[in-house]
Amino acid sequence: MIVTFLVKSFLTLFVVIDPIGLAPIFIILANDRTSEERLTIARQAVLFAALILLVFSLIGPALLRYLEISLDAFQVAAGILLFKIAIDMVFTQPEQNNPSVAEENPSQPDITVFPLAIPLIAGPGTLASIVILVGESENYLSGLLMVLAVTAVVLAIAYGILHLSDYLAQILGKAGIDVITRVLGVLLTALAVQYIANGAMGLLQG
Repeated sequence: MIVTFLVKSFLTLFVVIDPIGLAPIFIILANDRTSEERLTIARQAVLFAALILLVFSLIGPALLRYLEISLDAFQVAAGILLFKIAIDMVFTQPEQNNPSVAEENPSQPDITVFPLAIPLIAGPGTLASIVILVGESENYLSGLLMVLAVTAVVLAIAYGILHLSDYLAQILGKAGIDVITRVLGVLLTALAVQYIANGAMGLLQG
């Protein structure tokens, strides 16, 4: 059961954060920077995103309880949100998933917090997934620590891919990145439908 939860958590966060899909956007935003500057930007963006996700994982569930929002209702809302993100991943170009990002001037002095850390890495879909996973982790001993550990692993992978984004772009090419992004989008669509189904069932039973 624990292994299943860990695998589910990893796949959920990996698909939602979409490290591979971040690579072409990162290349656009930082295309006038030196390799050392790109490395610094990638590291700082991931650290900021990690801080955002850590804070939200700790206070998110309590905030829902304070607002009297059930986990089932939040799960339905999260599923709808993730479904929209998944549709964008499948039917549009990676750059078009975030139009404001695509139009961002790469010569801006600071792109670490916005748009890299949020909304590209710690976006609304990621925050929603964190809350759901933290809620589910209550069924396991040290479940919160497991979610945080999995989150750290996914963020480490994201950092590695951003660090190697230039090489990745050369190896995969635009077509390769598009294909991988669309496959992840299909998986996210299925996950979103499952979120909605599980939440709706919980609401009906409640």
